[in-house]
Amino acid sequence: MASIALKSFTGLRHSTPEPSHFHFPLPLARHQRFKVSASKSGPKLTNRNLRVAVIGGGPAGGCAAETLAKNGIETFLIERKMDNCKPCGGAIPLCMVGEFDLPLDIIDRKVTKMKMISPSNVAVDIGQTLKPHEYIGMVRREVLDAYLRERAEKNGARVINGLFLKMDLPKNREQPYVLHFTEYDGKKGGLGEKKTLEVDAVIGADGANSKVAKSINAGDYDYAIAFQERVRIPDEKMVYYENLAEMYVGDDVSPDFYGWVFPKCDHVAVGTGTVTHKGDIKKFQLATRNRAKDKILGGKIIRVEAHPIPEHPRPRRLSDRVALVGDAAGYVTKCSGEGIYFAAKSGRMCAESIVQGSENGTRMIDEGDLRNYLDKWDKTYWPTYKVLDVLQKVFYRSNPAREAFVEMCADEYVQKMTFDSYLYKKVAPGNPLQDLKLAVNTIGSLVRANALRNEVEKLRV
Repeated sequence: MASIALKSFTGLRHSTPEPSHFHFPLPLARHQRFKVSASKSGPKLTNRNLRVAVIGGGPAGGCAAETLAKNGIETFLIERKMDNCKPCGGAIPLCMVGEFDLPLDIIDRKVTKMKMISPSNVAVDIGQTLKPHEYIGMVRREVLDAYLRERAEKNGARVINGLFLKMDLPKNREQPYVLHFTEYDGKKGGLGEKKTLEVDAVIGADGANSKVAKSINAGDYDYAIAFQERVRIPDEKMVYYENLAEMYVGDDVSPDFYGWVFPKCDHVAVGTGTVTHKGDIKKFQLATRNRAKDKILGGKIIRVEAHPIPEHPRPRRLSDRVALVGDAAGYVTKCSGEGIYFAAKSGRMCAESIVQGSENGTRMIDEGDLRNYLDKWDKTYWPTYKVLDVLQKVFYRSNPAREAFVEMCADEYVQKMTFDSYLYKKVAPGNPLQDLKLAVNTIGSLVRANALRNEVEKLRV
């Protein structure tokens, strides 16, 4: 391979006392997707383009790497598990399909009906307000993630099957970040080969246990444990879940979250999660299966998965030329537990800030450029996170409150507002009269829930 000498630092290399250097050709000029007109203060790069490493190959990392690579940035994407099956419900909003140009063949099911099932097994049908073309997409993470990584690679990103270990921080803005990782290319067996990589900036998209976050002392956060079983059920029972998903609430399935049965291509995903009672997660999973037992009877568990899910953003999400996105940053919503769209969106937004700040890879960036990403993110999505946080605290605190929540979900206006906001990731404009009616009904439901809880407490005494 032809070697390209970089004035300020080298590229990928072996970690040996006398390292032999491996460089990758700079990408050929491509059609630039961003028109950058603002004057930037970063120094002009000579004889090379800006070099960025993306750690983690999920939706956040894949979308970040694609955006960088097709806009003049020399991009490296490091992912350990190329066939990773994250325990994730796999629901994506309709707007994501168009916004991220996803092919329909990676969507297993188009859900147009949902059942919200209360602690007392009162079921409310949701989806009455959906238009004929509207649906919630159900995907398998191993399929979605692989597609996004492959698309990034086609646009020029260098995808490395490797385990990120640590990084050495620069002492000044002229020095690079030195990443240490183990590359698995099949030539060294299962042990892999220790290597290093020098880059100008790093995007941490490596999940809830982010090593990039630890490298910049980003701080800790509360996290939930998500537990999921993939269950292959008989064909006649799979018909029931053809376009339907179920959500179960109650102390039995989770004290602070919900249980789910989501349809996939040839099986269903049955799972639950909790923040406060992690040690009881298998007990909650068994309860979720029991609540759905008649509909999954005869099913065979084909895969068991578990993973931490962040509950709120980290105290620090950037430092100098390092930024966190997706689960690494803590971008999972309360109440719904949604994370796929926000991961992909944060990865793209972060990459766009780098592209714009570097003038398509021709200038060095600084923390101010990455700060633009955070400012834009917080302005756009912070209200969504706060509203869902309040909803979880109000309605997931007790079984009577959950009964009130399910009762409220039967209202068509609630369904319309909820789906419009979820499917298009925009706050749906409300009707003042309907909003007032909703407020009164919500208060009434909570009052009844509180009264029911008091009666239950008396019976216990």
